[in-house]
Amino acid sequence: MAFRKASGANIRFIPLSYNQSDSQTSALRLILALFPHWEQTDGKIEFIRFTDGITNTLLKVVNKRPGLSQVELDNDAVLLRAYGEGSDLLIDRDRETQNHGLLMQYGLAPKLLARFHNGMLYRFIQGSVTSPTDLRQEKIWRAVARRLAQWHAVVPCLPAIKASLKETIAGSEDFGINTPTPSKKDPALQAAIDNAAPGKPAPNVWTVMQKWIYALPSGSQAERMRQADLQAELKRLVEELSNRPGLGKSGLVFAHCDLLSGNVIVQPRSPAEAASEIETVSFIDYEYATPSPAAFDIANHFAEWGGFDCDHSVLPTRTQRRQFIEEYIKSFYSYLDGNNMPERQALEAKQLFDEVDVFRGLPGFYWGIWALIQATVSRIDFDYAAYAEVRLGEYRAWREEIDGSRAAAGKELPSREKRWAEE
Repeated sequence: MAFRKASGANIRFIPLSYNQSDSQTSALRLILALFPHWEQTDGKIEFIRFTDGITNTLLKVVNKRPGLSQVELDNDAVLLRAYGEGSDLLIDRDRETQNHGLLMQYGLAPKLLARFHNGMLYRFIQGSVTSPTDLRQEKIWRAVARRLAQWHAVVPCLPAIKASLKETIAGSEDFGINTPTPSKKDPALQAAIDNAAPGKPAPNVWTVMQKWIYALPSGSQAERMRQADLQAELKRLVEELSNRPGLGKSGLVFAHCDLLSGNVIVQPRSPAEAASEIETVSFIDYEYATPSPAAFDIANHFAEWGGFDCDHSVLPTRTQRRQFIEEYIKSFYSYLDGNNMPERQALEAKQLFDEVDVFRGLPGFYWGIWALIQATVSRIDFDYAAYAEVRLGEYRAWREEIDGSRAAAGKELPSREKRWAEE
C-alpha cells in the first residue's frame, strides 16, 4: 500500500489562517503551532510552492536540518494546503476531512496532521507529480487503473455529516425553493440537494451537482435562465443515468471525482519493484471525493488526459479505454473474495466499457457548472469562464450525438466525439 494505515479520528484544529498576501509569515505561524520544536532545532524552515492546481495553494514545508539526507528531510516534511477563496461554496470541508480520515484507515492517504481555518496540514508524499502526457503512458495508466480499482473495491461509501452550513446560496422558484434562500441551513434546500437522485444515499455525485447549481450566480435574468436550463439538464441526466446498473452498493463506489494529472503521484520504486514495467501511483486531494458511479470516475479521468487545455486529440481511443478497463476490473476483483473467474471479469469489463461510453458527456457538465462558480469567486489567474464554455460544449456535443440531432442537422462530428470513436 502507498501509506501506513492510521486512524482518522480526533484531527487537531489550529485556530489560525493562511494569508496569501503574507504567505511565509502565516505559513510559519501554522507550522510552528503544529511543531513548536521546529523553532528550537538548528534547521532552516523552507517553503516550496507547488503550482499544479487551479483551486488551492499548496506549500511543501521542510525543516532543513544539517546532516540529513533528502529522503530523511522528505519523511519529516509537511504539505500545507490552503483552500481557494470562495471554494466552500463548492466543497464540504467537513466531508473532505472525513474522506481523508477514511482513506487513511485503508492506507490510501497520507497522515492528516491538523486542520486550520482555511486549510489543512498533512505529511508530504514522496514521488513525482504526473503531467497529462504522463497519464497517457501505459506504465502510468495501468497503475492508475489498479489504484482506482482499489479505491472503488475496498473503501466504503459513508453517509453525510449533517453539520451546519454557513454560506448563502440563491434559490429559485423554478426549483421549488424560495428566492433568495436565506442560508444553506434552510431544511428545504438541503432536502432538495439530498433528494437530487431519489433512492440514492446522499451525498453522491448527483447531490454535488445539485448543490452547485443552487450556488450559481442568479442576479440577472440571463443568469437565472442559465441556472434553470442547467437544472433541467440535471433532472434529465438523473432520470437517464442515476439508476443504471454498476459496481458497488446502489451502483455507487467511493470515487475520487478529480483524477487530473496533478492529483496522481508516481511513487519511488523499491528495489523489489525496480524491474516492473508498471509504476505504482497514489492519489492526493480528496475534496471532491464522493459516492459515484464507477463509470463516471473513469470517464472523468479519461477527460484529464487532455489536461486543462482540453486537448481532445489525445484522449484515449477505444482500444486504450478497453485495456484500461480490463486492468481495472482485474484489480477490482483481486480485492474481492470469490469473484476471480475470467469469464465474470470479461463480462464485467465489457459492461463497464459500455457504461463509460454512456457517461463520457457527464464530466463536461460537472466541471462546466464548477467553472461557472469559480469564475465569480476565485482570484486565481485562470480563465474559468472560457473553461466553463469548453466543458459545457463537450456535454452539448455528447448530447447532440446520442439524441441524433447532430447527424440530423448535417453537422460535422466534433473533435472530442471523433476521437472517442477512434479504435
